[in-house]
Amino acid sequence: MALVATTTASAQTLINGAGSTFDYPILSKWFAEYAKVDPSVRFNYQPIGSGAGLAQVTIRTVDFGASDAPMTDKAIARVSGKILHFPIVTGAEAVVYNLPGHPHLRLDGPAIAGIYLGTITKWNDRSIAAQNPGTALPEAEIMPIFRSDGSGTTYIFTDYLSSVSPAWASKVGKGVAVQWPTGLGANGNVGVAQQVKDSPGGIGYVELTYAKQNHMAYADLKNAAGHYVAPTLESMSAAVSTASIPDDFRFSMVNAPRATAYPIAGASWLILYQKQADATRGRKLVEFIRWAVTDGQKLSSKLDYGPLPEELVQRILKQADQVSY
Repeated sequence: MALVATTTASAQTLINGAGSTFDYPILSKWFAEYAKVDPSVRFNYQPIGSGAGLAQVTIRTVDFGASDAPMTDKAIARVSGKILHFPIVTGAEAVVYNLPGHPHLRLDGPAIAGIYLGTITKWNDRSIAAQNPGTALPEAEIMPIFRSDGSGTTYIFTDYLSSVSPAWASKVGKGVAVQWPTGLGANGNVGVAQQVKDSPGGIGYVELTYAKQNHMAYADLKNAAGHYVAPTLESMSAAVSTASIPDDFRFSMVNAPRATAYPIAGASWLILYQKQADATRGRKLVEFIRWAVTDGQKLSSKLDYGPLPEELVQRILKQADQVSY
């Protein structure tokens, strides 16, 4: 379904976008708030997954794509024109599960990788039990749930699994879509959350906002420093603070080394062509991006997204000057 931010009847400029469900909650909030800043702009956004968003911006059927996975070198080489990545927010992926009594679990990367590789199949497996002493784990089958659509959420999740499991890196790897060794697919963050809720013994990965909105149990994860950490604004900020961010803004922040960092955290980008075909839409889109990475960041934490570091914001604003009309 499309989200159209309502404005006054005099609205003249319609900006079309498509992609990420990971950042759909904050985008929808921003679009509604921005209508008060500039009533002449409307946004029509299709939350169809990062992979589809990247495809649509590549062939210029939308003005921008939203993605939690940066475009690859290979994909960029195929497009006719320079592509710009604008980080707009950071987020965390919660590992959610459906167990009797909703116990609060601890999990490490090898255990999560083993579950999705199909080598860990029971909830009372000793690799899980050893991390959760005193917790009564059922002898129940684990049902891994994954994204069936092209997904930036999947990209972040598989980027993390590749960083903590050599077996995963060699057998599956990372991407917006991968060949899952086991489990059941669902469409979008909404679909994964619902499928886990409907599947006794289910486990899945969703953006933190979806876990909280659905009142789901989610695990503390063991990070690169050996500490179990919950997904919070503070642990997201700790993760992005260690990221090495190049000039093109394509970066990863999974499995960050800081003691307080949450290990499955990532950025989301708005992706567009440097040279805009329509001067009015292009200018209005850049004005929105400038607002989103400054004033818009004040709304991020209310929906459990991490605001961007100030130094990164200043770099993004400078890149906005590169867009031509």
